This record gives sequence, structure tokens and C-alpha cells, in this order.
Amino acid sequence: MGGKKISVIVPVYNSINCLERCVRSICAQTYPEIEILLIDDGSTDGTDKLCERLAAEDTRIRTYHKKNGGASSARNVGLKIAEGAYLGFVDSDDYIEPYVYEEMMRALEEGGYSVVQISRDEVDEEGERLPDICIPPEEEWFCNSEIFLRELLLHKGDCSFCTKLFSRETFAGRHFPEGKLNEDFSLFLEILQEIPGVYILPKQGYHVVCRQDSTTRKKSKDSFSRVFLDIVDNADAVQKLVDSKYPDLHRYAVRFNLYQRLDYMLHVPVSQMCKDNAFYRRVKKYLRGHLRDTLTNPYLTRKNKGYLLLLTIAPKTVRRLHGMKMKKVDADRKQR
Repeated sequence: MGGKKISVIVPVYNSINCLERCVRSICAQTYPEIEILLIDDGSTDGTDKLCERLAAEDTRIRTYHKKNGGASSARNVGLKIAEGAYLGFVDSDDYIEPYVYEEMMRALEEGGYSVVQISRDEVDEEGERLPDICIPPEEEWFCNSEIFLRELLLHKGDCSFCTKLFSRETFAGRHFPEGKLNEDFSLFLEILQEIPGVYILPKQGYHVVCRQDSTTRKKSKDSFSRVFLDIVDNADAVQKLVDSKYPDLHRYAVRFNLYQRLDYMLHVPVSQMCKDNAFYRRVKKYLRGHLRDTLTNPYLTRKNKGYLLLLTIAPKTVRRLHGMKMKKVDADRKQR
């Protein structure tokens, strides 16, 4: 194992139109000691052959082909075969600036940190900048674990593994949960409890590409990504963690729970809002049991509170009206 080698793990699935840009951006890193692991997760569109072609062009690239099992299973294969003392992750849709790993390695070595984070931005498929989801800091700073968790609970932080560089020891005995979405959040919560914090760099060197066929985008009125189930489960898990280890963050965690359930209620198909859906009943029961929190939590916006109250009182009616409103918005956009 190389003393200062970085292993960059890239899970790949049917990425024929974007993989080459992603890999070229990693190959262009100014930090020389890297290996690039392309984990082909059973692609069917020719991406597997593209992986082999790219590997033939650069000896730092290794490919591994496996049956389809999801991004987490692909990352777990990467963890097993990685040779580096440091671990980075890049999604095949995305791309990075040439300085990313050199800057993060500098910070790791100078400060002796376990995890360093570069800031990110979001772009559309044409490369046009979208509004920032995570606002970068004005300067480099060390964010302790409790403050980092607080920012996650306020939806201001970044739990993505792709924007971070980890010491190999951070992953000792750990793996990504398979068969789930929103997997970064649950695993990063585990790691966050065992490190002092995260050193954050302000440069937006990681570019998240928002694709129209993303995992969470609905394809029909009755399609529903399981990510909206997983975010509720993760909210429950973080509430237990906060109440046992970070009691000062209790109201932040309640806010997070309510917000995640709001997201679920705004996306679950109306056809699934029924007595036979145990998960839906569970979400609705929680909202009704936390009406006081909805009204008094200082970390919810007035709009959040309004939607939560309406969805608690008359969920189906509100969803139908919300659906009509969104159709009108889409129609107005098409006319412009």
C-alpha cells in the first residue's frame, strides 16, 4: 500500500454519456499519487467497454465489473480493492477541478485531520450553474462534529462522501449500506461520532451534475423513489443519536424529522396515501403527534409550518391542490 496514495472510487452504471468527462477530470489532478477505481455495476449501454478503453489509456485506472447491485455495493467493492492510504469518491455524473485532491491532501497533512471537505456547486447537464444547495464558507475552517451535525439537521451541511477525502483508518470495519438510497447520510453519521470534526475548504471544486433522469425524479404520477422512505428512517435514527449523545441539538433534530416527513408527504403518490400503506400511516401519526412542535419549532420557516399543518389536517386534499399548482407552474414554464 502506498504511503500517500489516494484511491478514488467511482461507481459506474450506464454512464456512457458522462463517464469520460468524469474520469478525465480525475486524471487531470495535480496530485500525482492517485489510483482511479472504476467499479462497473453491471452496465448494459456499453459503459463497461468505455471503462476498459479509459483504463488502457492511463495506468492509474483500474476497472472491476460486477453484477448490478447499486452504488453502495459498487463503492464497497472499491473499498475492498483500494490500495491507497486515503480514500476519495466521485460519482460518474460529476466532475472535479484539477486542484481538488492536492488541496485536500495539503489540509489533511498540515492539520492532521481524518476528513477534509472541498466545497461544491450544482450545474445542469449543459454546465450552467444552478443555485447553491450548500453555501461554501468564506475561508477554511475546522467544524467540530456537533456543529457539523447541527448544520446537517438544518439542511445547510454536506454529508456527501464525494466532496471529502478520508484517511483509510476512518473506514476500518465500515461499509456502505446496500439496498438503500440516501446512504451517505447514515454512514457519515457513524463516522462523525468518532472523529473530532471536518476541515472545510471554501473552493467549489466538486461539480454536481443534476440530470433529468436522476434517481429521485418521478417518471409517472404513481412512481415513487424509495429515497423518500430512507430519509424518514434516517431522520428517526438521527433523533435517537441526538437525544443520547447531543441533547443540545434536540430541537434541531425534531425540525429535521418534521422536514423529512414533509418531503415524503409532498412526493408520495396520492394513490398510496391509504390505510393499507403502513409507512404512510406512520408518517401521518408522527405529524399529528407533533403539532405543537410544528407550531413552535424556531428552525422551521413559516412556509414549512404552513405545509406541515395542512398536510397533517387534510393530506390528500392538500396534495391534490399542490399537484394542480405544480402542473400550472410547469405549463407556464413551457409557454415562456
